[in-house]
Amino acid sequence: MNDPRVSFVVPCYNLAHLLRECVSSILTQTYGDFEVLIMDDCSPDQTPEVAGSFGDPRVRHIRNQPNLGHLRNYNKGIEMARGEYVWLISADDRLRTSTVLERYVKCMSEHPNAGYVFCPGIGLENGKETGILEYAYHGDQDAIWNGRQFLLKLLNSNSILAASGMVRKQCYDKVSYFPLDMPYAGDWYMWCIFALHYDVAYLAEPMVNYRLHPQTMTSQFTRERSRVFTTEGPAVLWRMKHAAELAGHAQVANKCEQRLVDRYANYLMAELWKGSPYCMTFQEYEESLRQHAARPGERSRINARVYAWLGDEYYLRGDFAHALEFYGRALRQDAAMPKIWAKYALLASGKAGIGCREGLSVLRRIFVGRAGQFSSHGKPRGA
Repeated sequence: MNDPRVSFVVPCYNLAHLLRECVSSILTQTYGDFEVLIMDDCSPDQTPEVAGSFGDPRVRHIRNQPNLGHLRNYNKGIEMARGEYVWLISADDRLRTSTVLERYVKCMSEHPNAGYVFCPGIGLENGKETGILEYAYHGDQDAIWNGRQFLLKLLNSNSILAASGMVRKQCYDKVSYFPLDMPYAGDWYMWCIFALHYDVAYLAEPMVNYRLHPQTMTSQFTRERSRVFTTEGPAVLWRMKHAAELAGHAQVANKCEQRLVDRYANYLMAELWKGSPYCMTFQEYEESLRQHAARPGERSRINARVYAWLGDEYYLRGDFAHALEFYGRALRQDAAMPKIWAKYALLASGKAGIGCREGLSVLRRIFVGRAGQFSSHGKPRGA
């Protein structure tokens, strides 16, 4: 057959009992110019038998010897793909409408600057749909977003269902394949790095099912390797920060730095207060900075803002001694922080300074409340 327009890459490991449902949902699509690459990662079950049973020349079974692991398997399938578009969908997920591929191809054809298209998904558990996956829902209107603007939101967290994304092959060839050191957050990184260079298409109808069961990648990482969350999350943001700087997108780079500060500070507070399994010791934090920060000034700036964040948190909890300590640490990293100097000076002066700060906070809340109330009546503030 000639090179197909779309390549479905279907990674499969020990999922023979679900593979048929996934591939069948592809073969019943109204748009038929595609190939299906079943990437069998040396499965110990009946995957070869199921893969060979479809009787459709568009379906190819590729069996790895030995097992490559999921990211190398993804990259191998993407590299083998002959289509203009690549749709990576795990063997345990499925397409839930027969027209989704037709709509995707039409959308991408009409918007050549879009690097990928995605849609919301519906959970599937024990054969029954469980409702829309809210984290991947971006409204009820189809949209084409400027990639850099969408990326500013995407940096907060991964809000794209991996099974729903169809990507231009050139995005992989020109920008990046899956990074092998990010077994959990690799898909988040890919959506981010593609959005840095391309626009993003969104179709609002939920046209994919994401299966919820104990063998899913997310379930395994959550249950067995929670530390992955605290190491790979910052790693994604660091790589995006440096990529944005290289591409000249200062707004994106600044957002990455802001999110890094928030993540590090939250992980450190979780360790100090034992409030979350997703925590980080100060030693791990320092190691992360040494590993990822490209310049000493970059490390000092983030350090200062993380320490200032911790100072504020301790202050709100009434632990003034630790608040003073962390404000001091912040200023030793970056002395050009006038607000932190003011907080440090008031706290260092004892009860009088603390009372003064509390009074200023009350006045600020009153002023902001009145300003908002006044402006809500549609009158100019100077009227």
